[in-house]
Amino acid sequence: MVGSAVTVSCHPGDNVMIHAAIEVCQPGDVLVVTCTSESTDGMFGELLGVSARAHGVKGLVTEAGVRDTVELTEMEFPVWARQISVKGTVKATAGSVNVPVVCGGAIVNPGDVIVGDRDGVVVVPRVQVESVVQAAQARMEKENRTRERLARGELGLDIYGLREKLRALGVTYVGEN
Repeated sequence: MVGSAVTVSCHPGDNVMIHAAIEVCQPGDVLVVTCTSESTDGMFGELLGVSARAHGVKGLVTEAGVRDTVELTEMEFPVWARQISVKGTVKATAGSVNVPVVCGGAIVNPGDVIVGDRDGVVVVPRVQVESVVQAAQARMEKENRTRERLARGELGLDIYGLREKLRALGVTYVGEN
């Protein structure tokens, strides 16, 4: 999943601002939801997923909990959450949309690029997108070359120059003269 961040700051146990955020989302956006203090409540579920999808939202990253994980998985709506909880929420306290937030220890500004896969999520500041894309392409090309070398039977010890490092660390092979 890749998209532009729409940030949401909610009161713990209250998802009214997620509803408000969906109104401002554009196709390709990713909801990044935090709370003003820790919350494990299921603040996002199937119905919000259906609404978000209808507005072109690509996925959700949240510090809080989610519910209806079977349904969200079946509808292929990507979610990264701290918690899964059946406990629902109220809709009673104002928060903020499209303000800087901290999610997963990272500062997320509205419009930053959010990239997520099965391994996790990264935040790319909007002003760094071009240089990060270039660096990612260079790394992918390098890894493809390394993958080819490994597939031909070369050892990582030789490709990465690790033999000298092992010697410096005092590593010896058992049975070696």
